Amino acid sequence: MKMMTPAWPQWRVQVCTTTIAGGVSEGPFAALNLATHVGDAPASVAENRRRLRETLRLPAEPFWLEQVHGCVVCAAAQPHGGAPVAADGALVTRPGVVAAVLTADCLPVVLADRRGRAAAVLHGGWRGLAGGIIEAGVAGLDLAPKRLMAWLGPAIGAADYEVGADVRTAFGERAQGAFVANARGRYFADLYALARLRLRDAGVTEIYGGGRSTLQDPDCFSFRRQAVCGRMATLAWIDG
Repeated sequence: MKMMTPAWPQWRVQVCTTTIAGGVSEGPFAALNLATHVGDAPASVAENRRRLRETLRLPAEPFWLEQVHGCVVCAAAQPHGGAPVAADGALVTRPGVVAAVLTADCLPVVLADRRGRAAAVLHGGWRGLAGGIIEAGVAGLDLAPKRLMAWLGPAIGAADYEVGADVRTAFGERAQGAFVANARGRYFADLYALARLRLRDAGVTEIYGGGRSTLQDPDCFSFRRQAVCGRMATLAWIDG
């Protein structure tokens, strides 16, 4: 099982993003699909999630969300039973709890307290970024933003993410530098640049990661490359 991890000077909050490798799913979901909502066989997803827990020696089952491309952030809790919570971010403030979001081109954003006492994992699609998912994550941690650092996980790259004028308009004038017009009368959007702008506006200036493109990276699922596909997980938990 192959993972992506942040290169940042913080060690108590454990963070990683899965890749496609290491699971049992077949066809367009091969191999480590961790999502239950994409049409994969439930038994395969269950086995993939079991392997994930075993490989990472997770302290608990991740707190899986029903992601809705919004800006609601909730507290992760264990044990977690029943229907997933409809939210696009989860907060961790104690050991024994694992927060998670699922992506396949959208941007996973992890916030971590420099002292390793709290973290947030956020699902940053363009709607969530424009709507305030990052600001909601910073507010939910209830810490001075200068105490936080951020990691931008794998997302679709600026040269691959074509959007319409509605997306450009949604981010306002200050973000126009993150959009480049193309010959089709549309725009290429830089999710990483948009997230950095939002983080800095929220007071978070220590930012790591960014620069990959899930569409180009064969280790990643990409919805734009293959509409039917699996989902990767970005996880964070506090070492006990």
